[in-house]
Amino acid sequence: MSLGLAARLARREMRGGLRGFRLLLACLALGVAAIAAVGSVRSAIEAGLAREGAALLGGDAELDFTYRFATPEERAWMEDRATAVSEIVEFRSMAVVGDDRALTQIKGVDSAYPLIGEIVLDPTIPLDTALATDNGIPGAVMERALSDRLGIAPGDTFQLGTKTFRLTALILREPDSAASGFALGPRTLLLRDALDGSGLLAPGTLFNSKYRLDLPEGTDLAALETQAEAAFQNAGMRWTDARNGAPGVAQFVNRLSAFLILVGLSGLAVGGVGVSAAVRAYLHGKTEVIATLRALGADRATIFQTYFIQIGTLSLLGITIGLALGAFLPLLLAPIIEARLPVPASFAIYPAPLAEAAIYGTLTALAFTLWPLARSEDVRAATLFRDAWAGARHLPAARYLVVIALLAAALIAIAGWFNGSWWLTLWTLGGIAGALLILALAAVLVRLLASRAAHITRGYPRLRWALAAISGSGEGAAAVVLSLGLGLSVLAAVGQIDGNLRQAISGNLPEIAPSYFFVDIQKDQMPGYTERLETDPAVSRIDSAPMLRGVITQINGQPAAEVAGDHWVLRGDRGLTYAATPDENTVITAGEWWPEDYSGPPLISFAAEEAEEMGLALGDTLTVNILGRDITGTITSFREVDFSTAGIGFILAMNPAALAGAPHTFISTVYAEEAAEAAILRDLAGQYPNITAVRVRDAIDRVSSVLSSLAAATSYGALATLITGFIVLIGAAAAGAEARTFEAAVLKTLGAPRRQIALSFVLRAGLLGLFAGTVALFAGAMGGWAVSHYIMETDFTLIWSSAVLIVLGGVAATILAGLGFALRSLNARPAQVLRSRE
Repeated sequence: MSLGLAARLARREMRGGLRGFRLLLACLALGVAAIAAVGSVRSAIEAGLAREGAALLGGDAELDFTYRFATPEERAWMEDRATAVSEIVEFRSMAVVGDDRALTQIKGVDSAYPLIGEIVLDPTIPLDTALATDNGIPGAVMERALSDRLGIAPGDTFQLGTKTFRLTALILREPDSAASGFALGPRTLLLRDALDGSGLLAPGTLFNSKYRLDLPEGTDLAALETQAEAAFQNAGMRWTDARNGAPGVAQFVNRLSAFLILVGLSGLAVGGVGVSAAVRAYLHGKTEVIATLRALGADRATIFQTYFIQIGTLSLLGITIGLALGAFLPLLLAPIIEARLPVPASFAIYPAPLAEAAIYGTLTALAFTLWPLARSEDVRAATLFRDAWAGARHLPAARYLVVIALLAAALIAIAGWFNGSWWLTLWTLGGIAGALLILALAAVLVRLLASRAAHITRGYPRLRWALAAISGSGEGAAAVVLSLGLGLSVLAAVGQIDGNLRQAISGNLPEIAPSYFFVDIQKDQMPGYTERLETDPAVSRIDSAPMLRGVITQINGQPAAEVAGDHWVLRGDRGLTYAATPDENTVITAGEWWPEDYSGPPLISFAAEEAEEMGLALGDTLTVNILGRDITGTITSFREVDFSTAGIGFILAMNPAALAGAPHTFISTVYAEEAAEAAILRDLAGQYPNITAVRVRDAIDRVSSVLSSLAAATSYGALATLITGFIVLIGAAAAGAEARTFEAAVLKTLGAPRRQIALSFVLRAGLLGLFAGTVALFAGAMGGWAVSHYIMETDFTLIWSSAVLIVLGGVAATILAGLGFALRSLNARPAQVLRSRE
């Protein structure tokens, strides 16, 4: 028979409306909508960053130098190419009011700031007025979080280093804040010249100078970047321009959205379970129609094509609904989303994320509908009149299995290509596949366990009825365990990862982490600094080391990025130190340390783990740009560096003679009792105002707040998966309503009270939910362990609070999904039900 005939038959079948396909439409629409919405928000942020790139950056281009200002020659190069140049210096320090001290991120600006954009202050006054000097006291503005912490208001004074400043206004909006990245303290903004005499910019101080360029209209940014890299090749300069004004934000958004889309794919996988169940239930109800067509001469291909066209058309309808929701929901919620975003977003309908979501939805629909469709074509007409599926084999023909496998491979390939991270894609989708396999095996196991348990619970009729129903309803049990289990597995994994990460960074803080990091300690201040701490009985340990920062520019004479790729050590500047001898905690894993009195060519000791990742070997040479000067050294040893202790850890250490004459300061960590921390800070900050103290517990809190946002975003994605699972549960309950009605009718006829029958239904749903939640917890804990062990490299312990919520959630979801249909089954009259079965 022809494909045209199959199309006509499919069209006639669809005249019956959407009955039987509501579950299919809901599952596909919700899964596609979640992915399309995440992609649309990502595109909106990317468009906003591109549109406002110059304003976010504070100029058309920026040249960034570490621990030095531009030379007159470098400044002249910028001025020759720009219509205006603005110099900014950024560093951390302590703002002091009386005995109160708070860490702040200082930004020293010039009169040209901001070149592009506008800073908004409270009260509303011009920035030059706010920063002007009045009665010999320069003005400054700061974020409200800092003024509240210090208990000051506009008009009050505070100290930075050895100099007094007057707070004149609070910062409501800083145009280039996104370009500054993550900061450990709130912002204080003042004039660069006002820092003279404060003691905060002494030689060796840890600071960054940034030069913003306002370029002539039509300037080729790519060509200018090439010129700048050639002109500043050995100057340790980093270039950013308006094409990506906030690269850190853009990278973060891309990675988070990629992960959320992969989480959304788990929702589509759950929806696929529902789609498969809906197709199977629909075909089961078409027994007489299919049998009639087969009796009239329709071959297997015609039957398959008829229902493939029908189900395919309805699948496209579900995908279209999902695309519409994913496109328009971000537009409707744009004001709310924009209010919570730290960067601008340009909300519109973007074709690319919609196309991506449509591809995912189409591949998922094909993969999950082929299985039941393929099984149906092997059932003979005579068998269809008796039992539509009893004679069908459980697995479809081999050609269909090959097609399904190819669809799965295509889905993985497309996800990896769209996300740009094969590693993340394979791990995430592999985890989803593993969870589905575990849950599928669990669905078989629960039926076997229920069948065995039903024989030993004769004294408990309600429990026995529930167990018998579970053991006899293979499709119902599978739908509950698979749909609910996968959604709960994602939530369980997120909860365990978040809990273990928090525990890793804060749970063991008193035992392993220092109380304070002190930076910018001048060499002549080290004796007095050390004496104050060594005489304090509350201080258990002090670690100090000279501190410089440099950029690794070459490996074995070749550009570093060409040798080691995009390794994190090569992204920007890194801390480095020097030492004549290794300290007592240093563990050399390969090679040897240099002699104590060594004064020859520069030698390097490198972190072992990072060296292995970068492909470094003993004898390799590294060129490091420090304060604009290139120093090339040879690697003579590798050593262990453990950053998890929150103590001092340097990727790179050199012999002292290699860095002789380079201005630098010292960094120090102090391990002390918590009760003594305030006194230590007060004494050291009072004696050495230039020293900056970073309280480790405060830094942990700021990192934890970021982690909370990430966990919340991921949980929202997992919640969409759970909602899809709940819809599948409702579909499974609806599909089993006829069986529950017949069961209730039989039990009523045998004299069972309604209350006992209802309780058996609740027990059945609760047991399935309990089992699904327990298996999901197991799968989620395995995923959490894998991420904690292999990615975070932290210890893993089961977070019981999250675990209990997952199990209870499984029980509650199954009971709620089945209650409405159970009530209808209980209200049916036995006589009518039993007569209809004759």
